Amino acid sequence: MNTLKKNREFQNIYNLGKKCFGNYSLIFFSKNNLENSRFGFVASKKTGKAHCRNRIKRLFREYIRLNLENFNDNYDIILVGKKNLGDNIDIIKYIDIEKDLNKIFKIAKILKGK
Repeated sequence: MNTLKKNREFQNIYNLGKKCFGNYSLIFFSKNNLENSRFGFVASKKTGKAHCRNRIKRLFREYIRLNLENFNDNYDIILVGKKNLGDNIDIIKYIDIEKDLNKIFKIAKILKGK
């Protein structure tokens, strides 16, 4: 899995890309000129304390790891955790995140064959 690391890359996607919302998360995405997709994971301090932010990012990474072959190539994607996710992190399971992200990626038409 290739990740976005530089602030410049994040800012380009925020400013020039499209976005889709879900119940617990939102994504920013744009096409890139590379052979594969790159991913960035964001959980701001508004979502909760450090352990909440880390869990959110771990759940996002796990979703990407399990569904990496289903993504269309040539996208830069940023997954952002919403405050609603941070507030409910103790009761939310991976399956809830997976349903939410599947819905968002289906709307954005980024997943293959879904």
